[in-house]
Amino acid sequence: MDFDSLKARCEEEGQGHLLQFWDQLNEEQQKSLVAEIEHINLKEANEYFQEADASLKETNEKIDEHLMPLEPAVCGSVARSSEELLQKYLKTGLTAIGNNEVAVLLLAGGQGTRLGVPYPKGMYNVGLPSGKTLYQIQAERLLKLEKLAQQETGKSCNVPWYIMTSEHTKEATDTFFQKNNHFGLSKENVILFEQSLLPCFDFSGKIILESQSKVALAPAGNGGLYQALRNNGVLDDLTLRGVKYVHVYCVDNILVKMADPVFIGFCLSKDVECGAKVVEKTMPKEAVGVVCKVNGKYQVVEYSEITLKTAEKRTADGRLLFNAGNICNHFFKVDFLKHVCLKENESQLKHHVAKKKIPYVDSDGQLQKPDSPNGIKMEKFVFDVFHFAQNFAVWEVLREDEFSPLKNADGQPKDTPTTCRNDLMSLHHRFVLAAGGRFVHSDGTPYTDIQRNNNNDENGSNGQQSQDEEDTIIVEVSPLVSYFGEDLETIAKDKCFKPPVLIELGPDNSAVIKEGSS
Repeated sequence: MDFDSLKARCEEEGQGHLLQFWDQLNEEQQKSLVAEIEHINLKEANEYFQEADASLKETNEKIDEHLMPLEPAVCGSVARSSEELLQKYLKTGLTAIGNNEVAVLLLAGGQGTRLGVPYPKGMYNVGLPSGKTLYQIQAERLLKLEKLAQQETGKSCNVPWYIMTSEHTKEATDTFFQKNNHFGLSKENVILFEQSLLPCFDFSGKIILESQSKVALAPAGNGGLYQALRNNGVLDDLTLRGVKYVHVYCVDNILVKMADPVFIGFCLSKDVECGAKVVEKTMPKEAVGVVCKVNGKYQVVEYSEITLKTAEKRTADGRLLFNAGNICNHFFKVDFLKHVCLKENESQLKHHVAKKKIPYVDSDGQLQKPDSPNGIKMEKFVFDVFHFAQNFAVWEVLREDEFSPLKNADGQPKDTPTTCRNDLMSLHHRFVLAAGGRFVHSDGTPYTDIQRNNNNDENGSNGQQSQDEEDTIIVEVSPLVSYFGEDLETIAKDKCFKPPVLIELGPDNSAVIKEGSS
């Protein structure tokens, strides 16, 4: 497209200012700006803004009268299931994995801004004894899971790992995986694809320029997944591989169980199109969305959308009525994904609007960093498709076993590298105890089985470490050794360990135990 045509197109959509610095740009900058503008559907973006602007002007209506709790028939729970039933789910899930019917899909398009790092969160090292990043931990869980499924079925299998990145994270993520040889996974089974970006708008409807030659763009939220699946050929690839079920999760949960066979087995036993893994919300004011029904449709409702009176409602046994805390951990049938990814269905998903402080260049071409929100970013959420599901199920897991997100830098009250590290080591501490091991001080005196530090705050969220670091039992078990605590009896039974302890897989595929030194 030549400059005059591009200018006319921008002006027609009320965005002529995007080219205001054209004459001050060099040829390379001009080409870059043209490519960005041509990639944006300006008419569609303007329509998105108008919808967003209208939603901002609406009175925030509480939806209490439209809210209904989940019916018991769609709910299951780790804590309230028999060991026999859990083993049945496990066997069903491992069989599906062993039959090459399961893939995992990682939502990794966000930047580590709140964490304070200039690289993708998955590359972050929280300070474990091994120094492993989130990506390495997750890759090794997949490798172990493939072995467990092979043991169950006698078949060699692979779990394809689809990673949705964004413009901000794709190159760094790709380079990181290549540099680390995909952490032992087959290169062809680690598939990166990019989600779409949307322009940021100021409050008057003008697209913001972050520099004289660059439009301010932001990922379209993790709900941009569905458009990305359609546009990047991922649905076709899933079909070609014979995948029937997909486990979707967020990159920042250090405790995530990759393609959790128990969760998959539960969803298959219910024959659902879509399932959500949740943790129990125990405090009415906890800032977490809840999975429930609104006007008869399944939905995640943000805590700010209901009144405290409704949030405080309890059942006869004292539990919160609306207690299914969303942790962005989902099961989908591939056929269901194909249905929701149809343009006529995906386009029904409304954008959520967030007022943000967005750096911009002023009319003089000078960069400005506002002190208060000056514009909006628009995004969709991955769980917005729940309302399409005719058959839906919720699986409640233990927070301390499966949910510890990395959101903030150390110094914040929760969801930090310290809390993630301690939560993972607490889980591994319990793995070793359950396998018959014990921990002792350097002089041989025993630690108590219950760690003195407590990483849960009064709201049930992960809080900062409350004791000195020396009070934490430092123990890490490689995912290559154990996925969920299995296979540790021969290593740990009747053995005393002197922290720090690191249990890794040696070159001969046997466990190697390092202990007693920092």
